[in-house]
Amino acid sequence: MTLLERSFPHDHPTAAGHFPGNPIVPGALLLSETLCAIEQSLGLDFAQGQPVSAKFLHPVRPGDTFTIEFTELKTGSIKFTCAVGATTVLTGTVTREALCSPA
Repeated sequence: MTLLERSFPHDHPTAAGHFPGNPIVPGALLLSETLCAIEQSLGLDFAQGQPVSAKFLHPVRPGDTFTIEFTELKTGSIKFTCAVGATTVLTGTVTREALCSPA
């Protein structure tokens, strides 16, 4: 199991339009940041169109710090969970067979 930490600044460009007066980080951005963090940690390069299953459980707001916990499964897939404090905000799995070799 590996644990990483990331955050989105209060003034992140998506905050102004998603949604005005009640900003949340778009799910696609949260997922992208999560996958990039896992890639960097493992020295991998995920292929575009990577098979990923993801479930968004709670909104993340600009300024939130979130943790990414991931584990490489015996199948070669990578299971991940993201949380803000004690609240799980995202869970998912990246399918290993679509991974590229490190660049």
